Amino acid sequence: MNKGNLVFCNREEAVSRMNLWGSERRSFFFLVDFDGEKCLVEETSKLSSEDLLFVFPDVANVKDKVTPFPDSFDWQAFPQSFEEYARSFDIVYRNLYGGNSFLTNLTCATPVRTNLTLRQVFDHARAKYKLWVKDSFTVFSPETFVRIKDGFIYSYPMKGTIDATLPHAREQLLGDEKETAEHATITDLIRNDLSQVATEVTVMRYRYLEKLITHRSTLLQMSSEIRGRLPEDYRSRLGELFFCMLPAGSITGAPKKKTVEIIREAETYHRGFYTGVMGYFDGDNLDSAVLIRFLEQTEQGMVYKSGGGITFKSDVRSEYEEMKQKVYVPIY
Repeated sequence: MNKGNLVFCNREEAVSRMNLWGSERRSFFFLVDFDGEKCLVEETSKLSSEDLLFVFPDVANVKDKVTPFPDSFDWQAFPQSFEEYARSFDIVYRNLYGGNSFLTNLTCATPVRTNLTLRQVFDHARAKYKLWVKDSFTVFSPETFVRIKDGFIYSYPMKGTIDATLPHAREQLLGDEKETAEHATITDLIRNDLSQVATEVTVMRYRYLEKLITHRSTLLQMSSEIRGRLPEDYRSRLGELFFCMLPAGSITGAPKKKTVEIIREAETYHRGFYTGVMGYFDGDNLDSAVLIRFLEQTEQGMVYKSGGGITFKSDVRSEYEEMKQKVYVPIY
C-alpha cells in the first residue's frame, strides 16, 4: 500500500519489523492509523523528507528552510450543526446510560477554509509533536502516547480542558466533577493498558495542568503521568508490546473494545490516521504521540478533526462547544 514514495504495510508486517529492528537496536520511525491496519515502519535513513516530515522533542528529520508565512492568515471553520452533533451524542449517551461504556471519545470532521498550506501549518505551528505527510495531512499534537526510557514505559493521558482566561480557570477545571471523573477513568484505563506489558505500574503524578497557546486563546490542559517496568527482552517484542496497547485509550474510552464499537456507530466519518499514533525508536529509547490536532487535505478541501470525552455527566451543548473550540492552529 503506497502513498507517493511511502510504502505502507499491514499490522502483521509492522509488528514483525518493529520486533526485528528493535532487537537489532536499529532506529526507525512508525505511523499507525486509528484502526491499526494501515502502518508505516521505516528506517529513518530511508525516510524521504520530500514525503514525510516529523518533529519530536528530541529528534526531527526537517532539513529544509521553513516555508514563508503570510502577514496574516485566514481561518474559518464550518462545524456540523448542533442537531447533527446531538444525534451522535445521543447514540453515545444511550450506551453510557445502558452501562456499555463509562467514557466515550466522540469526534467530528469540520471543514475549514484557510490560506495556509499543510506545509505552512507544519512549519509554523508550535507543538511538542508535529507530522506532515505530503498532500495528505499535518498534525501538531501536544499528547504523548508512550515513552520508553531505561527499561521503563511512561504514559501521559490528557483529559480536561478549559479556557485559561476565565476567572479562576485552574480552580474551575480541578473542581469540575465531569472533568474529574473523565480524567480518573482514562488514567485507570491507561494504567490497565500499561499493565499488559509492564510490571510495577504506578501513577507518578495525577492531574497536573499545562498551558496550550493557540491562535485564538490560551487553554489549560489536565494530564497525569504513569510509569511501569518493562521486561528485559522488550526490544525484541517492541511491535507486539506496542500494538497490544492500541488504539490509544485517551481517544477511545472505557471499556475500550465496546467503546470502539460505539464510536463506529456514532461518528459520521472515517477517522483514518486521526487518533492513530506515530513514534520514533533510536535503538534504545522510544517516544510516540497520539495524532490529535489534525488537519487533512481532502478532495473537498481542508478538514479539521476534533472531539472530546463524553461521560454520563456530560452536557450536549457544552461538548459541542468544546469540539468547536478545539478547531485551532497553535500559530502565534
